[in-house]
Amino acid sequence: MLIPPPLSLYVHLPWCVRKCPYCDFNSHEARGPLPFDAYVDALLADLDQDLPLAWGRTVHSVFFGGGTPSLFPADAIDRFLQGASARLRFAPGLEITLETNPGTAEHGRFGDYRRAGVNRISFGIQSFDDGCLQRLGRIHDSAQAEAAVKLAQDAGLDNLNLDLMYALPGQTLAMAEADVERALALAPAHVSHYQLTLEPNTVFAARPPRDIPDDDLAWDMQERCQALLADAGHVQYEVSAYARPDRRCAHNLNYWRFGDYLGIGAGAHGKLTLGGEQAILRRWKVKHPAAWLAAAGTPAAIGGDERIAPEQRPFEFMLNALRLVDGFALADFEARCGLPASTIAAPLAQAQARGWLRQDNGSIVPTPLGRRFGNDVIGLFLAG
Repeated sequence: MLIPPPLSLYVHLPWCVRKCPYCDFNSHEARGPLPFDAYVDALLADLDQDLPLAWGRTVHSVFFGGGTPSLFPADAIDRFLQGASARLRFAPGLEITLETNPGTAEHGRFGDYRRAGVNRISFGIQSFDDGCLQRLGRIHDSAQAEAAVKLAQDAGLDNLNLDLMYALPGQTLAMAEADVERALALAPAHVSHYQLTLEPNTVFAARPPRDIPDDDLAWDMQERCQALLADAGHVQYEVSAYARPDRRCAHNLNYWRFGDYLGIGAGAHGKLTLGGEQAILRRWKVKHPAAWLAAAGTPAAIGGDERIAPEQRPFEFMLNALRLVDGFALADFEARCGLPASTIAAPLAQAQARGWLRQDNGSIVPTPLGRRFGNDVIGLFLAG
């Protein structure tokens, strides 16, 4: 039996100041004044349309992603949260995250975000090296990044994530280490540490930058930075996520545990377990902001619906759950996929024989070797 897992709410705010050359997200450069009020109205209409998929369920986290959500004023965020909490049951003290570009931080605004209900800020810093930031096309410099973090802390926000990237064009091992050291000096609760990848349909994919570190150097950067983070008390709990005790990102954990989420806004994706139908639905919205705005709240705003076939569920589950350092419980696999554990017995045996996974009191845990060859492990679960 499929048992509905915890539910999150993802809100996509699609505009940014300038599109970064490595970015493959649904983000669009702002040209002229942005329609904040109209967009919030459309978000609530979009939510109204999806509500029947989540009647009676409790929302455990909210995440404003983009784009650059911090382009939106606090009163727009506040109006949306008030409207959403009137439509959905919000868990007491739920985590509410706002992605923020340091180049859009303004004095006083973080206090207004906190009063609106935001209690977690995720800063897209990427690097503290000004040369790297320029090569990445970022609109901020290292001084602005540090100042933005301190502004948020001064406003009483202490649950802060800093996004860093490594294997950047022209980056050395010492530069990667320095980025982590400067991040840790700001005492964040959480650090996300990603390797730069050249995603399809990006400027970097079409015109790769020079001097990208090779795989061996990238691995050295990852290992050394992991050690620095561990020494500072940031425990790795996912491939790219490190947190102080009790500060893991609840929203992202729900993704990685194959939880459910409503996705509203231009280009947003959602996943819902429909207990009555014993089905898992993926729904996504029209990507372009103008087209989505014009149709929000009507079926024309839905880019598509797809039910995940039972034979596809093991791969979809593993694509998320095997990113976690602690792996997953077999009982959770059964509840969230609606399949018996015997369904995955053969690929599990293969992975264990290769030293990629181990079984521990009913849980499946990636080994260090398995984490290094994660794509190969996940590939074992593809439906034949």
